[in-house]
Amino acid sequence: MTKTTWAVVALFGVTISWGAAFVLMKDAINEQPIFDFLATRFTLATLVMIAVRPQVLKAINKQLLFRGSVLGAILGLALITQTIGLDLTTAAISGFLTGLYVVFTPILFWLISRNKVEGKVIVGTVLAFAALLLISFNGFSFEIGQVWLIACALLFAFHIIGLSFWSTAKDLYALTVIQLGAGAAVCWLGAVADGYQPPPNASVWGVVVFTAVFATAAAFLVQTWAQSIMDPSRVAIILTTEVIFAAAIAVAVGQETLALRTVLGGGLMLIAMLIVEWPNSKTKSPLTQTHFT
Repeated sequence: MTKTTWAVVALFGVTISWGAAFVLMKDAINEQPIFDFLATRFTLATLVMIAVRPQVLKAINKQLLFRGSVLGAILGLALITQTIGLDLTTAAISGFLTGLYVVFTPILFWLISRNKVEGKVIVGTVLAFAALLLISFNGFSFEIGQVWLIACALLFAFHIIGLSFWSTAKDLYALTVIQLGAGAAVCWLGAVADGYQPPPNASVWGVVVFTAVFATAAAFLVQTWAQSIMDPSRVAIILTTEVIFAAAIAVAVGQETLALRTVLGGGLMLIAMLIVEWPNSKTKSPLTQTHFT
């Protein structure tokens, strides 16, 4: 398989871990404050990555530190706004509004880079948006929780685009470590404001460890690597399958029942994936040759 194919497979692994994390976190954040949970999660993820490869600290330079800090701050703010939004509105509305990054990403990418977006990516984006609507949307009245989630979707879109411009295969491990460290710093600002509370029991610690190792350290390492070789709009569409996996896992553990619209939405999402990822030897991603300095 090609690097791009491996990247697609790996990104699906990321969305599975995120879907599982979403289900696991629903109970955990009821027992530990949001900022405290996220600060613990990001800190542990950073420490795990450094422990696995301590020599990564020597690879950090001023440019990487700047880029990673900016991306990490955006990432930290995205997860904070998402979690606050989840706390203020329903899970269905949260899933739909967070998934709006699949729409924001190609729009922002075009505004920032002025590079043409492939026609099949536009079609896939529209289908993925329709799938998200079918899976998650139950109708809503305007409320403050939705503002937080729209902000979250915008931040995730900026993070995806930023990674596509600044991520290279050579520096991906160091860039990931800096991102997670910066994300931890942002979360700690909120955690210490009200007095940090550690995970209260073994169950919450288990969720922290899982989300830190698999849904944070491993996941963002994979995403950083994948975006060094892939178009941001394609990545955004693949990452929206988190909604499908979250729904499937929630059904499997008895948190939710399987609805017909979930099945139909999942099928529509699969069609969007096939359209975007269908091989085309004549097409090259504009981001394989374009980077900010």
